[in-house]
Amino acid sequence: MAGKMRVLIADDEERFVRSLAKVLRNRDMEVLTALDGASALALLSRSECDVVVLDLRMPGMDGLSVLAELRKRRPLLPVIVLSGHLDVESCRRACGGGAAEVLMKPCPIDTLATAIENACERKAIAEEMASRRP
Repeated sequence: MAGKMRVLIADDEERFVRSLAKVLRNRDMEVLTALDGASALALLSRSECDVVVLDLRMPGMDGLSVLAELRKRRPLLPVIVLSGHLDVESCRRACGGGAAEVLMKPCPIDTLATAIENACERKAIAEEMASRRP
């Protein structure tokens, strides 16, 4: 993958977003942030990114609705669900909706960074395969 990985964090907890963005920037990632689902979708309509880290519970448009819209707009864009409010049903719905991975807050930063890197690699492979199709 050429250049820095570009990650969008969509979560309504502003302090968490600032902290996570700082940590990921220190790991040489470019980070975009949104504090709600509608803002995340608006940002993605005018910016490219390699992976989205998405909370489930946000005001207005929740994470599952954002995930569904992302699957329509950008089917190859990997989405990692990172939430402090997970249960079996929400995990099932996130995975069924196309989440690349579902992680529980608090999540060790190494685990999240590895998930982001793996998702970016899978995206690059999927894009290469799609470009080879006649």
